[in-house]
Amino acid sequence: MSLLRIIGLKAYFPTQDGIVKAVNTVDLEIEKNERVGLIGETGCGKTVLGFAIMRLLQPSTNIEGRIMYNGKDLLKLSEEEMRKIRGKEIAMIFQNPPTFLNPVLKIGYQIAESTQLHQGLDKKAAKEKAVGMLEAVKIPLSSKRVSEYPHQFSGGMKERAMIAMGLACDPSLIIADEPTKGLDITIKMQIVKLMKEVTRQGSMLFITHDLGVAAEICDNIAVMYAGELVEYAKTEDIFKNPMHPYTRGFLNSLPSRGLKQIRGISPSLIDLPSGCRFHPRCDHIEEVCKNWHPEMVECDKGHYVRCLQYG
Repeated sequence: MSLLRIIGLKAYFPTQDGIVKAVNTVDLEIEKNERVGLIGETGCGKTVLGFAIMRLLQPSTNIEGRIMYNGKDLLKLSEEEMRKIRGKEIAMIFQNPPTFLNPVLKIGYQIAESTQLHQGLDKKAAKEKAVGMLEAVKIPLSSKRVSEYPHQFSGGMKERAMIAMGLACDPSLIIADEPTKGLDITIKMQIVKLMKEVTRQGSMLFITHDLGVAAEICDNIAVMYAGELVEYAKTEDIFKNPMHPYTRGFLNSLPSRGLKQIRGISPSLIDLPSGCRFHPRCDHIEEVCKNWHPEMVECDKGHYVRCLQYG
């Protein structure tokens, strides 16, 4: 049985301009000790998917489908039952630490809070655990810095503190949302190395638009476009044999492959194109692509693609 299995997940937001179809019938599985990368352009629905798993979306969101975690459908749990899982068994490392770290609370307190809640540690033991977590994420002088505030940490240190908070209760699944975004290349590679080390014995959904980082960390990669998955395969297969035209275009945008731009712009999630969502930007478009919405098909063992070329 998979650790996490997402089945037909939809997450729609009502707005004045119409319904935003942020996640549109997504199926995805994560096994124990597996690291899956979720890649795609900004605004394609990656973060919304992560928030849906954590049950952190606004109450007005219309959510359909199933999110099975260890045999339980998270969408059917009460809020009290979900609180026992959130942070303890499934943890999320949020992007943009300055937004999620409380500026008036010490770093150590923010890490210790979850261990007191979920592991029943007293104040002293929780602080010791916080020091140990800061040491685990390679923050020097952890016994001193545990008593400092977020503004006293650099950008890279804040990201490490967010990772420490996510790992504090030894979760079975970590959802890491763009943990390297906005970091310079040196700090980014340090965070990549750290993420590989700390998730060696666990499972992770790694959300990013950085293909290079995903290649370093992930066992498998799911490519997302306009709210749906368009390709899924082992990481090496995605890089060596990308099948979907969007995946090929995304890879060709890398500096090492010539920085080639995908023509056009991403579609509005309120007014999605008919047929294949990518057809207005595709260089291999046929008439059928404008009217027929393709399903995910398995083209090779473990390699799935949503494209009529393979239908």
